[in-house]
Amino acid sequence: MSAKQVHETENTDTLRTVSNFWQRNQKLIISVATAIVILVAGWVLYQEWVVKPKETKAQDAIFKAQQYFAQDSFRLAYEGNTSFKGFKYIANNYSGTKPGNLAEYYAGVCCLHTGDFNNAVKYLKDFSTDADQIQMMAYGALGDAYSELNKKQEAVDAYKKAASAFKQDDFNSSEYLFRAALLNETMGKTNEAVALYKELKENFPKTDKGFQADKYIYRLSIEKNN
Repeated sequence: MSAKQVHETENTDTLRTVSNFWQRNQKLIISVATAIVILVAGWVLYQEWVVKPKETKAQDAIFKAQQYFAQDSFRLAYEGNTSFKGFKYIANNYSGTKPGNLAEYYAGVCCLHTGDFNNAVKYLKDFSTDADQIQMMAYGALGDAYSELNKKQEAVDAYKKAASAFKQDDFNSSEYLFRAALLNETMGKTNEAVALYKELKENFPKTDKGFQADKYIYRLSIEKNN
């Protein structure tokens, strides 16, 4: 048999195999393809008819609350009133949207400022955003809430996350690292405190807290030797 005949025979066998496979499985293939089309179409319609309108409503709702937040009217911004929805409502009713997620941060900060530290922790501990500067402030506020609840180790952990979340902000990053170091001191964790003061001096030497770090390192070294 020539090479051409062999090639033609192989092609014929391949076509026969494909044809047989289709005959045996065409109902299953059609069903799977139809299901995929329905799922994709359903997802597109859900995005257009549910997600996008919800996102728009959430964005409209959060605007007024943000205005009161900027005026330090934290309780009003959190609770809202008859004319607008507060962050509490937005966070609970618009979850899954970007404004709803952001409302959790604002709600946590409002609770922190009004002394509702447990709710501040509830809102802030699971908050996450791609905006590094806001994430830094959220970790810092979480550290403050834990500190007010006398949960010092949790506060230290949150402050350390805040210090590393957005190092471009020297002022706030150094402040949170300093708070972590100071809390370690109050817990008697001298070595951990010294390590954080040294990190503060090395990473943020031009800040006020970084400039003062040597003073704290020296004091703890003297106390340790005594």
